[in-house]
Amino acid sequence: MSEAKKRRTTYRTTNLKSYNAALKARGALAMWLDKDMQWLAMSSDKRGPNKTISNAAIQFCLRIKCMFGQALRQTLGLV
Repeated sequence: MSEAKKRRTTYRTTNLKSYNAALKARGALAMWLDKDMQWLAMSSDKRGPNKTISNAAIQFCLRIKCMFGQALRQTLGLV
């Protein structure tokens, strides 16, 4: 049962400026949304609290949540 331990390979970065730029670009995310999408809910004359976010916006947030495997709070922070 004596197996050779795998050694971790260490890499040295020689160009820190391009390395940092690549790290910043790796976290970039671009999304195109419909300009006519209604984010705020229509006010209703029913009793109780008014809804503030539309159903379309909620569905969009849930899709983003499922696609990226994030928690709901992280998704709301992203949106």
